[in-house]
Amino acid sequence: MLHNYLPILIFLIFAILLSMAIIIGSTCVAKILKTQRTGAGDKLVPFECGFDAVDNARMPFDVRFYLVAILFIVFDLEVAFLFPWAIALRQMAWAGVFAMGAFLLLLIFGFIYEWKKGALEWE
Repeated sequence: MLHNYLPILIFLIFAILLSMAIIIGSTCVAKILKTQRTGAGDKLVPFECGFDAVDNARMPFDVRFYLVAILFIVFDLEVAFLFPWAIALRQMAWAGVFAMGAFLLLLIFGFIYEWKKGALEWE
């Protein structure tokens, strides 16, 4: 029975060795190129978004950003539940249809509620 787990063990050993090789390799390359840690002046350089860092990083975000993120997660989870349901629909018969119908109905009511509250409107 243990021979069934041999591929998993080989995969884990390979993953550990590969991650160690990457860490050691990057350390060796850094020492060869003699890179140094940068000072505070480089922290003000535009980074990911391309804008200058001129304001406080702790400034509050508009709540609509969070609402959009929550709506994305809700509908992403809906799709994550719909694919396995669609594949196993024949085995579930009518019980699966009613369960998914209740789930989708609840999501539709939630979406209509969000729409009526104005959470989807961007000013």
